[in-house]
Amino acid sequence: MLFDQKQYLYGLLHSHPLWLDKKLFDLQQFDFSSIQNSTILQESIAIIRINPNEVLGKRIEHYFETLIRFNKRYSIILKNQQIFKQKITLGELDYIIQDTYKDLLIHLELVYKFYLYDPDITSELSRWIGPNRKDSFLEKIDKLTFKQFPLLYKEETQSLLLDHEIEPQDCLQQVCFLGNLFIPYYLKTKKYNSINPKAIAGYWISFNDFLTNDFKNLAYYIPQKKDWIIAPKFSKTWKSYNEILPEVSTSIKAEKSPLLWVKYNEDSFAKIFVVWW
Repeated sequence: MLFDQKQYLYGLLHSHPLWLDKKLFDLQQFDFSSIQNSTILQESIAIIRINPNEVLGKRIEHYFETLIRFNKRYSIILKNQQIFKQKITLGELDYIIQDTYKDLLIHLELVYKFYLYDPDITSELSRWIGPNRKDSFLEKIDKLTFKQFPLLYKEETQSLLLDHEIEPQDCLQQVCFLGNLFIPYYLKTKKYNSINPKAIAGYWISFNDFLTNDFKNLAYYIPQKKDWIIAPKFSKTWKSYNEILPEVSTSIKAEKSPLLWVKYNEDSFAKIFVVWW
């Protein structure tokens, strides 16, 4: 199924930062609400050109950049600048932007993640992990803290900054850490500390749970990963439980946790992960 640009941009505009405190682990959140203005939707859509097969991360970069460019407050000075040392890539600066309202330079790193809450892990923030257990919230925090943000001060970065008359010490470092969080189906009423409750986008269940009667009378669609940001209400294709079960089973056998869009009725939808672990 092909989705249009408005539906992708709608997904980003309705995303939320993963935490609300101004700082977590000494990382300051960018004020996403300052560019979260849906009135630009019609105007900005016309200039977005994205390959239909573009992966989700690159899609989000395109839409985020569009929101920045159509906002009078900010201007982009640098974007996606790779830094090398003797032909070895040290990393990449996502953005350096100018906040014209506050006369600030901001080194901004953009992150968009999908994390599931595993209550069996010992510490609270360690419990947010990727759907296939290959990454985690704390691993990304470490990468930001010890690799991505220090890159601004590397000797190899200074010539690039000088070309734009930028002093690294004049840059405020912020992260725009957005995403979708999924909680266990059986813990839907639990309060989750340190995270933004608005970022909770759905729930997860085990494959054995999916085999129970609770899920057999609903309609389903499995989006491609590049479409995960889209709201389920935009799907025009739905399958019965018996039609979707072989696809879910194949993913589980391959140790991949599929994201399912669920249709309860014409006005009620949900996102769920069925996990293999």
